[in-house]
Amino acid sequence: MITAEQSEKLRVWFAERLPVDVYESLVSVTVDREEITVVGTVPAAESVEEFRERTREQRIEVAREAEELYRRKVAWGVRSGEETTLFTHLAVPVMTRLRQSERQVLDTLVAGGVARSRADALAWCVRLVGSNTETWLAELRESLDKVREVRSQGPDIQKSQPE
Repeated sequence: MITAEQSEKLRVWFAERLPVDVYESLVSVTVDREEITVVGTVPAAESVEEFRERTREQRIEVAREAEELYRRKVAWGVRSGEETTLFTHLAVPVMTRLRQSERQVLDTLVAGGVARSRADALAWCVRLVGSNTETWLAELRESLDKVREVRSQGPDIQKSQPE
């Protein structure tokens, strides 16, 4: 996870490199270990498909530079009204160990037709938690930023140990 300061620097980096006519406004730049997702507002007179075609080369050029610099894939998206559409974003496999009671939850979702597989059921659970706890997750992310800040101000253990 990156800090709020690093996230803001990344947002500024993209804002400076994107041509003025790509987005009406830059909505968000989100990053994790594998991917950077850039979302902006599509111009009012343009459909998502028209936007995607018109800006393809510009986005590819910026993405190549970002991927080389940040060693992450870049995904693009647009917001049109209340709807957000993402282009070519990653679906990254995640391994986990689950106890029988946890596997039974996934199997119930599969049996009930909510999900096609355990993997889909787990993704569904993650989306459900994310959508119902966004405030709590935001507070947790802020707390992690504060922990990093306090750690960076602490003593340097390596220098203070006797030889």
